[in-house]
Amino acid sequence: MEATAATLERRVRVIPATRKPEELHRDHDGKMRVAAYCRVSTDSEEQLNSYEAQKTYYTQKIQDSPDWEMAGIYADEGISGTSLKKRTQFNKMITACKRGHIDLIITKSLSRFARNTVDCLDTVRLLKANGIGVYFEKENINTLTESSEFLITLFSGFAQAESESLSKNVAWGKQKSAEAGKVTFQYKKMLGYRKGADGQPEIVPEEAEIIRRIYHRYLDGCTLGKIKWELEEDGVPTAQGVERWSPSIIHNILTNEKYIGDALLQKTYVTDCITKKVKKNRGERTMYYVENSHPAIVSRDLFNQVQQEMTRRSSNRKVLQKSGKTELGKYSGKYALTELLVCGECGSPYKRVTWARNGKKRIVWRCVSRLEFGTKYCQHSPTLDEGRLHSAILAAMNEYAAIRQEVCPDVLAMAEEAKQALSQAGARLLQLKKRMDAVSQEQSDVLDRLLVNMADTELNTRMKALTDEKESLKAQIADAQQAEVDLEEQAARRRQMWDSIMECAAGYTEFDNELVRQVIQKITVEDAETIRIQFRDSKTVIEQEIYE
Repeated sequence: MEATAATLERRVRVIPATRKPEELHRDHDGKMRVAAYCRVSTDSEEQLNSYEAQKTYYTQKIQDSPDWEMAGIYADEGISGTSLKKRTQFNKMITACKRGHIDLIITKSLSRFARNTVDCLDTVRLLKANGIGVYFEKENINTLTESSEFLITLFSGFAQAESESLSKNVAWGKQKSAEAGKVTFQYKKMLGYRKGADGQPEIVPEEAEIIRRIYHRYLDGCTLGKIKWELEEDGVPTAQGVERWSPSIIHNILTNEKYIGDALLQKTYVTDCITKKVKKNRGERTMYYVENSHPAIVSRDLFNQVQQEMTRRSSNRKVLQKSGKTELGKYSGKYALTELLVCGECGSPYKRVTWARNGKKRIVWRCVSRLEFGTKYCQHSPTLDEGRLHSAILAAMNEYAAIRQEVCPDVLAMAEEAKQALSQAGARLLQLKKRMDAVSQEQSDVLDRLLVNMADTELNTRMKALTDEKESLKAQIADAQQAEVDLEEQAARRRQMWDSIMECAAGYTEFDNELVRQVIQKITVEDAETIRIQFRDSKTVIEQEIYE
């Protein structure tokens, strides 16, 4: 009689595992392809020696194992372990794993592999899903075993906590350094300064001239784009040594307080040690402003003038289409009158307009409020022909030039006085620096003698006197350097005034937008026949008739 399924006895036969997890992948010769990963987190000589030692160790270890075959040594140097983004060798190794070129990765410890718990687990899980293990020697963990994930979470959590603690210590150290007023310079990225023999920043004369040129050209009315073009045209190099400028570089130079000898510390901060995202400090962290921390390249007066000019340009008014209100406008470098010409009735700027009638074109200037809203906000502002307007402005500039000719002897005398004062200031500064060198040398000699006999009263008294004199000299040198910068700016302004007078000695014959910006502060349209012109470098105001 046939046995039925119900009468058959159910049996389970156990087939024991014969291979270890790390032996799941073998090549055609029965060998496992093993790669090693090592990393050091700084570029110090000691750490780099460790880096080379790790590479040598793993090469030997893999070659000595008869069941292993070398699949590569992947090593990152000078890279933090808290993020995978910049670890090129690590990412290259993971790519090789995905392509099936690696069966096992060996590494010194979890902290060498990754200090970020999330990144570590994500990477291990990715590799494990592809049957690839990671063996951490220090912790004795193989990720292909069942208990590995718990242990990895535990140990990598410790590693991350260590990184966070270290990051907090570094941040604390930076804050204490800022509180003490210690200023650091990125000389490779900053034009105008270099590290001096005493470790302090010193001015590079030829680069300082470039900085002053940028400041003066901006006050002359040039846009950032115009200054960029001029620097590139003259082959002037940036701080990086290239002849390619950008408006943002020029803007940074014009707003960098370091050029007046001050320093604002903690402008940015790192959000956390994992993402390492740098954010601009908008009040989230304490900032510290250090005055007179190093020699100045431009005077405070010149710096403040540039900041005021930036504010003026950014606040130029532009009428909105519907509301009649004003909004921030963009500074235009094409036509000088766009920035200078304003309506005497409503205060709105004038705008250049092209009229086309009977096939003929005519350029005129009109009040923006009148253009947009008719007589709603401005009832009597006139329309001005560009040619007549230019002629009137030239006439006023020639009258102003004639007035300035009368002060030629005084300006020449002032320029000579400024030159002599600058020479005297330079001699004074040189004298102070020589005395500082002499005091430093004597201080070093006295210190050597004190080390032999610390109880010598006379030597101790002399050391205190030298220390006090050195502190006094430091303050005097800082004041002298600032005075020299101020005198240099004063001399430059007077030279510029003299050059300007000489240039306009023969009078102005053509309307030039850049020249008009340099000379004129504001033009107010009084009525159809009269404009009032205020000039830049004086309180002179000329009322000029508009004529045919």
